[in-house]
Formats: sequence, C-alpha cells, structure tokens
Amino acid sequence: MLSPHIQKLIQKYQKWHSLFKAKKERVIFVDEIASRVASFYEKIRGIIEWREEHLLRKTAIERVLRRRLVFQKSGEEIAEPLVLELIRGGHFPNGQIEESKIDQVKKILDKYIFIFENNSPPPSSKKSKTRLFEWLLGGLACEIEETLSPPIRELALIECMTNSLKERVEVAQRKVIEKKMPEKEKEIQLFIAVQKALFKFDEPLISYHLLKKMVPDWENLSPQRLKEITCQIYSIWDQIEKSFKHPLSEKFYQVAERYDTPYLILGDILSKDPLGAFKNLSQPKILEELIRESYQERLKKLRKRLKKAALFSTISIFVTKMLLAFAIEIPFDKYVLATFSYQSLFINILVPPFLMFVLVATIKTPQKENLNRVILEVMRIVYPSNGKEIEEIKPPRKKGIILSTIIGLFYLLTFVLSFWVIIWLLRKVEFGGLSIGIFLMFFCLIFFAGVKTRERSKELQVIEEKTTILSFLFDTFSLPFIRMGKWLSGQLSRYNIIVFLFSAFLDLPFQLFTEFLEHWRSFIKEKKEEIH
Repeated sequence: MLSPHIQKLIQKYQKWHSLFKAKKERVIFVDEIASRVASFYEKIRGIIEWREEHLLRKTAIERVLRRRLVFQKSGEEIAEPLVLELIRGGHFPNGQIEESKIDQVKKILDKYIFIFENNSPPPSSKKSKTRLFEWLLGGLACEIEETLSPPIRELALIECMTNSLKERVEVAQRKVIEKKMPEKEKEIQLFIAVQKALFKFDEPLISYHLLKKMVPDWENLSPQRLKEITCQIYSIWDQIEKSFKHPLSEKFYQVAERYDTPYLILGDILSKDPLGAFKNLSQPKILEELIRESYQERLKKLRKRLKKAALFSTISIFVTKMLLAFAIEIPFDKYVLATFSYQSLFINILVPPFLMFVLVATIKTPQKENLNRVILEVMRIVYPSNGKEIEEIKPPRKKGIILSTIIGLFYLLTFVLSFWVIIWLLRKVEFGGLSIGIFLMFFCLIFFAGVKTRERSKELQVIEEKTTILSFLFDTFSLPFIRMGKWLSGQLSRYNIIVFLFSAFLDLPFQLFTEFLEHWRSFIKEKKEEIH
C-alpha cells in the first residue's frame, strides 16, 4: 500500500506527462540565426552576472521587463516582443511554446501594471511606491515564467513534502502559558521552508507562491476583484514579509533540509516513468534499485554543477575585479595617492577569484553510507507505517542579559579581529585605502557566495556531518565576513554598476540588432520564395 500523499503525487506527475506529450498547436518559432546570436550574448551576460541555474531564467525575465516597462506601458505592447526575446535568448525552447501563451502574458502584464499605477500607500506605511514596484516586478517575472513553463512537478513535490511534514512536525512550548502555534501559521512556515530546502527558491519566487495562497483567485481576477486587491496590496505585502521574518523560520528550514533528499530522489523516479509509477513503487525491490540509480545520476549532476559553479563564479569575479581595478583603483592609486604598486595590483586581482575557486572546488560530496540512509527515508515516505516519527521544533531558550552581553562582546571581538588581520596584511603589501576597501568588499562577497554554494552542495546529504575543531574555528572567524557579505550582496543586487552599464548601453542596442537580423532573414526568405 502506498501512502495517500504518494498516490496523489503520482497522479499529478501522470497529469504532467499527459500535458507534456500532448500535441501542441500553433507554436512560436524564432529565427535560428538570430537565436544563436542572442543565446551567445546571454551566455556572456550569464558569466558577468553569475546566478545559480534555477534563477537564471527568472533573472533574465526581470531584466527584460525592467527595460521594456520604461518605454512601454501596456501588456499589448510588451507581451509578444518579450516572449520572442526570451525564446531568442535561449531561456525557453524554440517551437515549444503555444501562441496562445502571448495572450496570457498580456493579461498578466496588464494586471500588474494596473496594480502599480492605481495603488496608493496607506498613511501609516513606511514603504514607497518604488519598493512596491521592485516587489511586484519580482512577482511578475515569476508569474510569466510559470505561465510559459508550468512547474507542475515542482509544485506537486512541494505540496507532497509540505503535507507530509505537517503531520510529523510539532512546535514545542517553553511555558504552559504560551499560546500554541496556529496550524495555519505552521503550514505557511513549512511551505516556505520546503521551497527553500527542496529547490532553493529565492524570496521573490516564494513570495509569489504565498501571494497565490493568500489570494486564491490571483491568476484570474475579475475587474472588481482587481480593484479590491489593488487597495489591499500593501497589507498583503506586509503579511508576506512578516512570514519571512518569523522567529522560528530557520528552525523549520533545518527540519525541511534534513528531509529534502528523499523527495528529490522520488521526484526523479516519477519523472522517468510516471505511467509505471504505481507498479514500480509498489514493489520494494524495484523501488530500491530505482533509488540507487537516481541517486548516482543526481550525484553526477551535482559534481558537474559544482565544477561549473567554481569555473563561472571565478570568471565572473575575475572580470568584475579587472574592470574595477582598471576603471577606479589604478587611476586613483597612480594619480591621486601616487602609491601605485604592481605587487598590490596582482594580489588585488588574483586573490579574490582564487579564494572563490578554492571554496567551491574543495566541496566534498556525500559519503557512501549516505545512500543507505536515503533508501530508508524514501521507503518511509512511500509506505505508510503505524508509528510516525515526530520532529519537534523547540523555540530557542531565552538568554539572560549577562550571557547575551558576553556573547555579543565576543562576537564583536571576532568581527574586529578578523577584519584587522586582513587590513594589517594588506598594509604590509602596500595597499592603498581605496584598494583595501574594494578588496574587503570582494573578500566578504566571495566568502558569502562560497559558503552558500557549499551549503547547497549538501542537497543529497542525509547523515549529519561531525563538527571538528578546525571547522569550529573556521566558522568562528569567517562568520563576520559571511555576515558582511550577505549584507553587501543585498545592496549590490540593487546597485550593481557593471550590470547597470550592460543593461543601459548593450542590452537595448543588441536586442534591436537581433530583431533586425530576424526581420532581415525573414525578408530574404520571402524574396527567395518569390523566385520560384
């Protein structure tokens, strides 16, 4: 007997299979030559503006929207050129998306444009219309991506894992007088945690999924409902933001992170043969063999992805550092401070990408014993048992004022000491003030990105790693750099000068060129047909 959650999951995968195999009528084609040129440009951009693979497409949609919304203010004007540009750039397959999707994208654009143009912030709100535009833009990019390529399997797996964990997760109370965590609140925290753990979704994408939960008819709003939602948009936004800031959010994530591997493996098995899923999963011996095969395949992909991340992130940092060095650091040191040094230049340019390469390249993949634990966990999910293993989430113990002060002072000491050591070493090799500032910025960003990549490499890790003295010391003194890198990463995503220059001076001319190339190719084809 398969568990009810698994039976429902299989049915959704079979639905995905039938839609995937269904014959598509009137699909969109773009010119192959123009597509190759545009794809090459997008790959170059991808190196400069490095993102994880699952975020590349959404980031591209957001970037194109940002550019087009400056000049065009209606879905009618934006929808078709937007879809064609995304297919041309290789973000969606050529000849696979139905023409009817353009009308759907048009309606989505009109909905978001209406909300942005007709909202007014409440008097008590500290949020500006500019911030609302950024938030809505993230949601718009997510909705367009899901419309052009519906994530049926991903959403089904998220729902299955959320519902399964909901039955086994309990939130403990420290005191008798404390109120029990409401079931709805627990479900929302699990929903957020599962998306982070399972597919590493970012905040805009999770916000969009929460928005659909809060407004069930979001994808098909009537004109009257659209006006109501427009008036409530700031309140909805506040509620979603509060969900991310819940005091137990990290605790929920840790639980979800421990159980994501068996669900990923299960998703791989169902994707390969959705029609034979009931038969395959009903026989433990066959299921065990399928788990082993899927695990090894995912392990190979993980190793390949890590190598790619090491290479591309290193190139991205190297190129960015070179541009900054020649545009700002060298002229400043040479003509303002008159303290230019080739030694400091080489250290400044080569150390940050080398550090990034080392952080990513030294990532270890799971041990062999990990596979047996994965098999056991998948079996527990697939076959229901009478006794359920309960995962208890305990609120953190409140620290006294004295202990909190001591910990805070010790953290401040490690913060100051870590940065002082780096600054002292840079001074020894004759770094100028500006060069030290830029080096520290890159150093922190690299530590944050590298550690983040190392954490995400544990997607197959089920057995907990043991903490050694060396890893404890590394965590203690690298934490200040990681925290600073996290803050800088958030700021640079808003004010990345190099990406801004790319978008301002290259994106628009290049898109005009590819559109011209496509129309020119069409013109030549028509004229050649006239000859016959």
